[in-house]
Amino acid sequence: MLRLMTLFALLLAMAAPVTAQEATDTSRAATGGAQTLDDILRRQESLAVDDSFRSDVTGNPDAAAPTTDQLGTLGGASDPDLWRAYRYSSADISTQTRGPAATTMIQDRGMWWLEFREGPLVQMTAYLLGGTLLALALFYLIRGRIHIDGEKTGRTITRFKAFERFGHWLLASSFLLLGLTGLVSLLGRKVLIPAFGHDAFSSFAIASKWVHNNVSWAFIVALVIVFVVWVVHNIPDRTDLRWMAKAGGLFGGEHPPAKKFNAGQKLIFWAVIVLGGSIAASGISLLFPFEFNMFGHTFSLINSWGVPGWFGFADLPYPLLPHEEMQFAQLWHVIVSLVLTAIIFAHIYLGSVGMEGAFDAMGKGEVEEQWAREHHSIWADDVLKSKSSKSEA
Repeated sequence: MLRLMTLFALLLAMAAPVTAQEATDTSRAATGGAQTLDDILRRQESLAVDDSFRSDVTGNPDAAAPTTDQLGTLGGASDPDLWRAYRYSSADISTQTRGPAATTMIQDRGMWWLEFREGPLVQMTAYLLGGTLLALALFYLIRGRIHIDGEKTGRTITRFKAFERFGHWLLASSFLLLGLTGLVSLLGRKVLIPAFGHDAFSSFAIASKWVHNNVSWAFIVALVIVFVVWVVHNIPDRTDLRWMAKAGGLFGGEHPPAKKFNAGQKLIFWAVIVLGGSIAASGISLLFPFEFNMFGHTFSLINSWGVPGWFGFADLPYPLLPHEEMQFAQLWHVIVSLVLTAIIFAHIYLGSVGMEGAFDAMGKGEVEEQWAREHHSIWADDVLKSKSSKSEA
């Protein structure tokens, strides 16, 4: 009977019109400390709500469980007090499991992550990757394949040695596997379960997770190899300005002079190194949860510098619960991976169907001499002079 009367009173309170005066702390105290309709509406609109009227009502915060000596708000051992203490991490919890997240029984701030992951993040994936593929298809239809303009010589120049190509293909293959298996984890519930059912998806998802976690180490190794062998050739210089001014001749006209890597390739190189390194760091934090906290301290520094205020935003959340660290790491991991995937789409296009002779560089390691003169004339001249000097000697 008491529960029915309480429920009836709550329904009446929600149905009654709420004025600004009724939404004050005084009205909350008058209704026994319950949240008001204004609180509910503000929470639905993702506005800040002062919930101290609940977070401070936890009875005896030193009691880890309801015992006879716990003095609660109801005058005795109070389960609501206990659960509020769990929710706001004020209870003194002892567990057999040891770890940073072991004492977080209820995470109160995780719904935003779940809603963003199931809604905007899925849409972002479709728009970014789908839009990039569409843009490349339109570019191909308008521009066509970039052919070798001059007469082919039949002679070749060594462009990449075996170890360089090994590092590239290890990076490329591991990235593609990570991308495909990552999409399974991100979109599986939305796409694969409706198509194949829960049982089939379960087996596929388990296999994808195993592949994703283990291939990640090959990606990190390849990232180091690529950086070591090519960083010296990817330092920006003045020749890149001319290349950028003419867009590398991608839209027509002559191809500006370039060294071993042109400005476009240098941009892709640094995108792979910086974004790939960030993906690797966030991936390691996900492989070893609660061990590497990347965001809490960073958010604290950004807030102390006043950066959010410069753009009219509220301070970034701090401190973070262990689970929140993982949620931010997961979102960062996915978003940066999507951006890098879109960049790699363009790289794959130009290295295959988009440009004649480009695939030979990584496929065989040798390129047509005329192709080298047209796309990397400075590098080609250096190589041919070196080869001429050796033959004369």
